[in-house]
Amino acid sequence: MDLEKSPQSAPPVMPARQRDVAPEGCLAVAIRIPVRIVVFVLIVPVRMVWDALVVCGRLLNDSLFRPLGRALMWVLAPVGRALVWLLDGVATVIAWLFTGLGYALKWLFMLLFVWPWVGLWRYVAVPVGRALAWLGYVLLVVPARWLYERLLTPLGHGIVWTLRGLGAACAWLWRVSVLTPASWLYRALLTPAGHGIAWAARGLWASVVWVSRGLWAGVVWVARGLWAGITWVVGGLWAAMTWVGRGLWAGITWVGRGLWAGVVWLGMVVGTLLRWTLVVPVVALWRWVLAPIGRGIAVVAREIGEALGHAWRVAGYVSLAVGRFLGRLFRWIFVEPVRWVYRSVFTPMGHFVRDVFWKPAAEAVRSVGRVTRQALASARQTARQTRADIRRALFGAPREPEPVPLPEPRGEPEPVRLVKPGGPLWSAPEPSRGERAGADTRTLGSSTTALTKD
Repeated sequence: MDLEKSPQSAPPVMPARQRDVAPEGCLAVAIRIPVRIVVFVLIVPVRMVWDALVVCGRLLNDSLFRPLGRALMWVLAPVGRALVWLLDGVATVIAWLFTGLGYALKWLFMLLFVWPWVGLWRYVAVPVGRALAWLGYVLLVVPARWLYERLLTPLGHGIVWTLRGLGAACAWLWRVSVLTPASWLYRALLTPAGHGIAWAARGLWASVVWVSRGLWAGVVWVARGLWAGITWVVGGLWAAMTWVGRGLWAGITWVGRGLWAGVVWLGMVVGTLLRWTLVVPVVALWRWVLAPIGRGIAVVAREIGEALGHAWRVAGYVSLAVGRFLGRLFRWIFVEPVRWVYRSVFTPMGHFVRDVFWKPAAEAVRSVGRVTRQALASARQTARQTRADIRRALFGAPREPEPVPLPEPRGEPEPVRLVKPGGPLWSAPEPSRGERAGADTRTLGSSTTALTKD
């Protein structure tokens, strides 16, 4: 007995395409082969005709249409360029004409409408305006300024000073005649009288408050009694209305339940009738008639489509095989014999003609050309010498050019010798063995000090 649990085998993994494809029925399997056979028989001639047309179209495109298009392009391109150049020239001339016409119209418009108004504004309106402005300034502004500065300003200052004096006098008179007596009257008479009136008013208010409190207590007692009576009456009326309303609501509820039961029963009856007269037949028609017919049509259409695609592909292979067979047959019947004739007959004949006729003829032509070139060269040389002899006899021999003597190179400058007053002759020391003698060495010979300038 096996005590260990055997590992469970994993379920077989199906390809995604097989999982996605729905299971096929017997109808699809039954109609697939006949449909594909019929479609294949119908599609093969169409595909062969299509491939023949494609081959013919490619042949015509490569051998006729493309060279014809290039030739037409080569012929029509200069014509198009000439037309473009001509149209460009015509457009340029028209543009020049319209530009000149525009300048002329602009000049005429300026002459008729702009320049007269500009001249009128510049030479008439502006001077007249300036004259009127000067006249208004002289006749109005200058007198008004003089009147303001000489008359109105002093008069205004005097009026202001007078009004200030009158205001001060009126203020003093108001303070003396009104404010001072009013303040004494307020302090001496009105304040004591106000205190007395306030004391009397407080007593009167206390009495009024006491009387009001008594009256308010009576009013509250009476109101409480009235509210209790009104509450008892309203409670009885509400109890009666509640009892009546409960009875009415019970009756309405009983009637409504009866009506709702009748409506529900009627709805069930009508719904049952509609279901059995409309819904059930429509569902049965859809489920048992339309859906199977639709599935069958879909299966047939899918199979026809797949058969068309399969037949088109297979017809392509058949057409390719037929084309290769015809091409090989054409090669065996026409191309190979023509190639054999070219290689076995025309090529040896061409080599024979080339070696026997064309090479000797070309060599003879080359030798004749060589001799002709040599004769022409000797004739040119003889003519050149004859012209030189005639020129020498008439004008004499040409003068030989004389060589120009070159100047001798200058030597090294001698060192400067200096004589000290009362001393021996001194010359520049020679460069030592370790020093570099050259143009960069600063000596008395190359010095620019005042000792060597004399």
